Amino acid sequence: MGMTMTQKILAAHAGLPSVKAGDLIEAKLDLVMGNDVTTPVAVKVFDETGFTKVFDPNKIAILLDHYTPCKDIKSAQLCKTAREFAKRFSIKHFYDVGQVGIEHALLPEKGLVAPAEVVIGADSHTCTYGALGAFSTGVGSTDMAAGMASGENWFKVPSAIQVMLTGKPARWVSGKDVILHLIGEIGVDGALYRSLEFTGDGVAELSMDDRFTIANMAIEAGAKNGIFPVDEHTKEYVKTRVNRPWTSFAPDPDAEYESTVTINLEALQPTVALPHLPSNTRTIDEVKGMKIDQVVIGSCTNGRISDMRAAASLLKGRTVADGIRCIVIPATQEISLQCLQEGLTEIFLKAGCVFSVPTCGPCLGGHMGCLAEGERAVSTTNRNFVGRMGHTKSEVILASPAVAAASAIKGCLASPADL
Repeated sequence: MGMTMTQKILAAHAGLPSVKAGDLIEAKLDLVMGNDVTTPVAVKVFDETGFTKVFDPNKIAILLDHYTPCKDIKSAQLCKTAREFAKRFSIKHFYDVGQVGIEHALLPEKGLVAPAEVVIGADSHTCTYGALGAFSTGVGSTDMAAGMASGENWFKVPSAIQVMLTGKPARWVSGKDVILHLIGEIGVDGALYRSLEFTGDGVAELSMDDRFTIANMAIEAGAKNGIFPVDEHTKEYVKTRVNRPWTSFAPDPDAEYESTVTINLEALQPTVALPHLPSNTRTIDEVKGMKIDQVVIGSCTNGRISDMRAAASLLKGRTVADGIRCIVIPATQEISLQCLQEGLTEIFLKAGCVFSVPTCGPCLGGHMGCLAEGERAVSTTNRNFVGRMGHTKSEVILASPAVAAASAIKGCLASPADL
């Protein structure tokens, strides 16, 4: 039986001719990543275990993005621990305030991930890098510590679900709508410890930013990873960013999939996920008009330049509705600069938005937009669990940047087609 993309990558990194679903393997790592929340825990484990060196200071990335700029003393202490560890071992890819971005946007931007590489990160949305044809997955801080010391990690080879994409999406339909539709169809545990492998002619119709968004939320269906084939879009993206040799893998014609889900992109409509699960999906026309208090446009899911442009195209010449707080958070410093150069920042500010420095901030109820009891937000983030963005009696509706911007303007859940 042939192998999937994920299985081929894992076999190559385990030094094996082939692997199959369920095999337990030990694979070499190309990158180990942690942030200001998870790195301090990993550092504690690292030291308590007696490790005295890292496997390669050039293959570890530490980013201070969740609570930074530090919101309180506790977050400052966490960042101090991460800084001291990075200095102790001369970690090359250490990103602090002024240079940092939201981890899952910054690492691809910096060329730290390439196709067919194996990446682990102490953050569940590390699966984002599957957009580049890499195997990337979230791990706990203990595995991060072991990975930093040894450069290896063990994996159970996942079985796979094929997601066949066909057609071309209509205007205002983006990668966020694709992944919300998929999660709504298969459920939050529909791909539990499986690889979501995206194929079909529709892949070519998705931008790299769309693919990052889709791979980012593979974990919201329970997947071990999400992965896209390497095509001309991928090659163009990595061409000016990755300065080392790389390869890529395609699935074998007889690769084994547990099931196949077909999505006709032409039939999709802007889609949202109502509280309190990413699988609680509706098309925007089914639920528009719902009262909201806040809009967040940003995060590792939808804080890239195309997301900023989509939101700005709707907000230009318009204003945020009375009583609505609209917070715009570009995912990296480079994207912030692009917003400034393209005039997007001015559009956001004139529309009455808050324009933030790059941070995870409100996504996890950290800062820059926590919700009070009874409040409801439309957000381009990736999770809408109970209490995710603040009070346990607040609510989060997941949406694309276009739907979020339209909702900010209308003062309620709205479709961009209605403006």
